[in-house]
Amino acid sequence: MSIRGYFVAFSKCTIFLSLRILFLVPAGLQVRSQGDSQSYNKVMDNITVRQGETVFLRCALGDVVTHTAWLNRSSILYAGEDKWSIDPRVSLVTLNQEEFTIKIENVDMTDEGQYVCAIQTSSRPRTTSVHILVQVPPKITNLSRDVVVNEGSNITLMCQASGKPEPSISWKLISSSGDLVSDDEYLEIPSISRQKAGTYECTAVNDIDTDVQTVDITVNYAPAVSEGRDVGVTLGQRGVLECEADAVPEADFEWYKDNRRIFNDFDGMEIVSTGLGSKLTFFNVSDGDYGNYTCVAINTLGSSNTSFLLFEIYVKKKTKTIFYFFVVYCTFFQLMQLLWT
Repeated sequence: MSIRGYFVAFSKCTIFLSLRILFLVPAGLQVRSQGDSQSYNKVMDNITVRQGETVFLRCALGDVVTHTAWLNRSSILYAGEDKWSIDPRVSLVTLNQEEFTIKIENVDMTDEGQYVCAIQTSSRPRTTSVHILVQVPPKITNLSRDVVVNEGSNITLMCQASGKPEPSISWKLISSSGDLVSDDEYLEIPSISRQKAGTYECTAVNDIDTDVQTVDITVNYAPAVSEGRDVGVTLGQRGVLECEADAVPEADFEWYKDNRRIFNDFDGMEIVSTGLGSKLTFFNVSDGDYGNYTCVAINTLGSSNTSFLLFEIYVKKKTKTIFYFFVVYCTFFQLMQLLWT
């Protein structure tokens, strides 16, 4: 038989021995031969490595060794200096009289499992086995999309993640308090209110790392208009009525005087509206401008309104007040002069 044929036969025998050890002996126990205290077969502690790192598999030799091999399950990785594996990540590090070491770069989940170092010495064969455990950082793989709903709807958000160890998942609403709202992959919000709108953060955590992603919830609701404030303006002066509304989506605004709708640039008036409010400006208030006004805020879910009174401030009252103040001041001044004299 050729040397290579002998080694193939030896390798098959070693594989059979390794598999027999794997099936008959629980992980972590050492195997000892009957009638001999010296260990023929040794089980090393598990090696825990993170995904993407490099793992070194070292086998101590010591005795006069004729053949060596590293095996992964039923596949030979290295037979002495000869590489049998086609995986470019596997390479030989050291092979001498003291140790036989190989390495696997960029470790992945497929590399997890038992590895056996088979050694043929001048006296007897022996094996050393080790189990590689691959840890994987969490990765959120399935996340609900951003949601737009009407107030009062029932909402369920989903967040699923992979990783090893299995990651724990939690949900929280990003706000000033940052309170935890769920410690499960499903977040259920019954009859959602506008106060529950915002950005929700899903966090997946294991011993390796953390992955975080967010979902935005937009809650639509009908406008709510703030109570109007009456405004007094002197004839011929500038006057402004301000209307504020809270609504999602943003409200459109309409102004009315009595039952007549007011349009922009109508009779010296100007309407400027934003999503949060509207201003009706009178550049030169006339007698016909005084009266009751109504602001109406409208969106797709409804409408709301409030009323204003634009009333006149009379100049005579102001002039009369100034006149009385002037008389009192003069009287006081004359009295002070008499006292000093």
